[in-house]
Amino acid sequence: MNKINVGVIGVGAMGYNHARVYYRLENANLVAVSDLMKGNLAKVSQKYGAIGYVDYENILENPDIEVVSVCVPTTHHHNVVMDAIDHGKHILVEKPIAFTLDEAKEMVKAARKKGVKLGTGHVERFNPAVQKAKELIENDVIGDVVSASAKRVGPFPPRIKDVGVTIDLAIHDLDVMYYLFSEPVAEVYSTMGSILEKCEFEDHAEIMTKFNSGITGMLEVNWLTPYKRRELEITGTDGIISIDYIDQSIDVFGKFAQDVHINHEEPLKGEIKSFLSSIINDEEPEITGEDGIYALRVVLAAMKSARDHSPVKINGDLNPE
Repeated sequence: MNKINVGVIGVGAMGYNHARVYYRLENANLVAVSDLMKGNLAKVSQKYGAIGYVDYENILENPDIEVVSVCVPTTHHHNVVMDAIDHGKHILVEKPIAFTLDEAKEMVKAARKKGVKLGTGHVERFNPAVQKAKELIENDVIGDVVSASAKRVGPFPPRIKDVGVTIDLAIHDLDVMYYLFSEPVAEVYSTMGSILEKCEFEDHAEIMTKFNSGITGMLEVNWLTPYKRRELEITGTDGIISIDYIDQSIDVFGKFAQDVHINHEEPLKGEIKSFLSSIINDEEPEITGEDGIYALRVVLAAMKSARDHSPVKINGDLNPE
């Protein structure tokens, strides 16, 4: 089996996991990792037998490396991704795709022009429970979808220093709803606030969305709860699907109630396998840069709604032009 040579730029908490997954995949060869924090760099490079660089340019200048995962802080996504595109690398960038919409659009356009693949790491789409829920919805097990309600709460993560809870957490469920319903958000209304002194950004948000067809979505996210909960409930005309992201479990209630069997797999492993497959088969990534633009557009609209204390309508056009 031919192996794809890969590098990981940024090996903090998420980048460490990217390196771990690449190291264990049969069709990947983890060549190098990069991080400004020498402690992180030494730990990951030694554990997985990869070359360690403080300067990520050394990864990009290696002609044998075809793919890079970009797992640096969000505010640095644009610069690192644009550098990787210039060097002709295929890129899997962690969510959100960028800090601003203009940055995201420039990245997508540049990748298209260079002929490299740009995938966005919205990992919850690869949660087996989410994929099973999509199958159940498409098979009309709960009838027509009416609404969805998500709760993604837990303690404050000290490693997050450049964004608030909306971009870090809410973006997951907004993307999952988009994936499950196959339609974009038309309007969003939200309230947000900050209670924790150690957090520079909003640490809790309540977001209401209205999709094109009239489906409504409610999201509660925070960094205040002392334990983690990651749940999504989808209500239809004939029943309810209840998802636990952490347990990768589903309960189905209603007219067609049933026991649901799920084959558990690490979502990040599924995400990386899918991205590598898109390169091997020369196909569009399963989660494209345009998907990343959409998710970022919705969370930024939610933040604007909270600032303006009014609903915000969203243009559904994902074209980066």
